[in-house]
Amino acid sequence: MKKQDARRIYSALLVQYPHARESPVTVARGTPFEVLILTILSAQTTDRAVLMVKEPLFSAYPTPAALAHAETGDVEPIIHSLGFYHAKARHIIAASKILLSDFGGEVPATMEELLSIPGVGRKTANIVLYHGFAKNHGIAVDTHVRRLAQRIGFSDTEDVTVIERDLMALFPKKEWGDLTDVFIAHGRVCCTAKKPQCPACVIKTLCRYYRTLPEKQKT
Repeated sequence: MKKQDARRIYSALLVQYPHARESPVTVARGTPFEVLILTILSAQTTDRAVLMVKEPLFSAYPTPAALAHAETGDVEPIIHSLGFYHAKARHIIAASKILLSDFGGEVPATMEELLSIPGVGRKTANIVLYHGFAKNHGIAVDTHVRRLAQRIGFSDTEDVTVIERDLMALFPKKEWGDLTDVFIAHGRVCCTAKKPQCPACVIKTLCRYYRTLPEKQKT
């Protein structure tokens, strides 16, 4: 895809979802520690579900030191509603222990250091860097971003690392962090996984997926 077409798509989505970049109703808001822990917990669940456990979790464990010394049996009931709570409890406690032992109880602000933390991959690290430290290091490719990149025509692969590189080549660095939030908004509202609302889509004329639809499905 040409950069100018990518820009037109992103501009149209910004108009459609003007509050996506600033919305407080997302897990990627708060202190670097909160963003890190909540993003780890967000795997295979919804932001709404994660936000329900935010207050009780950080009331009980407000710092990396507090969570590092927690027992999994005490953390699990708090995050039980998120699913996979056994593994998630272990991950956030292990991550907090690394913060305590390796980083003086602070969340590190580099990609390399973040990737050394259990449960943290490039997606989570990019989110923490942007929303925790205002650093545009890369683009967080979650399920929504991957789906949109493939459908619209930004990328032709299943490999999230390659998708991230393709998106970074198409969009200016200053937009990388916000791009994820805007794409997520479109993925939730319109370009859903099972039943995309193509006829109502504001970028349909520029979308590869829409162009391949039978004519009867375009109206």
